[in-house]
Amino acid sequence: MDFEGVRLDLNDRTATITLARPEKRNALSLEMLQKVIKAIEAVPREAGVVILAAEGPAFSAGHDLAEMIDRPGAYYRELFATCTEMMEGIHKLPQPVIAKVQGVATAAGCQLVASCDLAVASENAWFATPGVSIGLFCSTPMVPVSRAVGHKRAMQMLLTGEPIPAIKAAEWGLINDAVPADDLDEKVEELASKILGFSSATIATGKEAYYAQAELPEDAAYEVTLPIMAGNAARADAQEGMSAFLDKRDPEWPEV
Repeated sequence: MDFEGVRLDLNDRTATITLARPEKRNALSLEMLQKVIKAIEAVPREAGVVILAAEGPAFSAGHDLAEMIDRPGAYYRELFATCTEMMEGIHKLPQPVIAKVQGVATAAGCQLVASCDLAVASENAWFATPGVSIGLFCSTPMVPVSRAVGHKRAMQMLLTGEPIPAIKAAEWGLINDAVPADDLDEKVEELASKILGFSSATIATGKEAYYAQAELPEDAAYEVTLPIMAGNAARADAQEGMSAFLDKRDPEWPEV
């Protein structure tokens, strides 16, 4: 499925959304954001995992600054609201989303990586929230970035705009791993394959529960997760998984 600049492909149970405007460094124009949202909404139910990839030397350079000059205030509100909708759409997908970062990810591009459930990058990739250098503080990118790396490291990125290499991004928790460029595809496929071996219903339940409790105080988090786990335990997939464990056999997931 081609949205002109964004592609959606399905290979077996792996869906891949590809940012395909390399000549624009995959800049997130309003139109590009709308197309990514359409691709997210079009991910088929049979997909067990989603990979977010990009073409060219940049994963994404963030918002398209060329379209942000001399616009009315309503335009900026629409642009950032659409960007927020796209980021939240990643969390609302029942499938885990893995960012496959082959190049630089800056500003909203860095936000996009941080918003994915998992992220693996080439060792030559780097990340930055450099809005401060052009008078536009990366206020919306800082939401997922700060949740990934913590306050002090996020403030360092936001206040200096200085890029961090992929290896440091992995150490900070912005991404899961940094690997040699030649190993990037294999590493992402290995991660996707691991997830695909589990019950997709269980994975979807766990992802939804994670984001529901992530920012809550401990007691409130337990209030959210206790009924979810109890309901999960009574479902067919959990019953099959526990029985298989006790029987020392591989589970046969109901929905696979």
